[in-house]
Amino acid sequence: MSKDKNKKTNAARFLDGEGIEYEIIEYDMSHGFTNGMDAAEITGRPYEQTYKTLVTVGQSGGHYVCVIPVDKHLSLKRAARHFGEKKIEMLKTADIMKVTGYVHGGCSPLGMRKPLPTVVDARAAAQEKICVSAGRIGMSLEIRTEDLLRAANAELDDVADDEE
Repeated sequence: MSKDKNKKTNAARFLDGEGIEYEIIEYDMSHGFTNGMDAAEITGRPYEQTYKTLVTVGQSGGHYVCVIPVDKHLSLKRAARHFGEKKIEMLKTADIMKVTGYVHGGCSPLGMRKPLPTVVDARAAAQEKICVSAGRIGMSLEIRTEDLLRAANAELDDVADDEE
């Protein structure tokens, strides 16, 4: 657990409340916004251990969270099937703060305004720990995969495709 209160995000406070151990990893954002692959390189973490949080909306109007490796694309078809939707699409950037409480590029699967159904790509099962956003641009959480699944009430499923 992080002991520096200045580094506490909603995600970190949520994990503290659950008694789950994690490590805060900060990286330099002075050159501007980075994507997940840049964040992995800056922090020295491999792509297969660095995950991005994507928020989607289904045809029914329900919101869903998909956590996938930073070097992969979300398969909207497989994600829709996982959540029992006919079709899902990415949530509009303008709606991310309203739905999650987080800004675009700093969305964590933990500590959202309200818990949303969450899936983590099945590749995570091969990793003891993965990094996800801590809820702030330039800050990640390293957490045991099984702890993330439990804390986010998430399921594993094959929802990511290779980038092309």
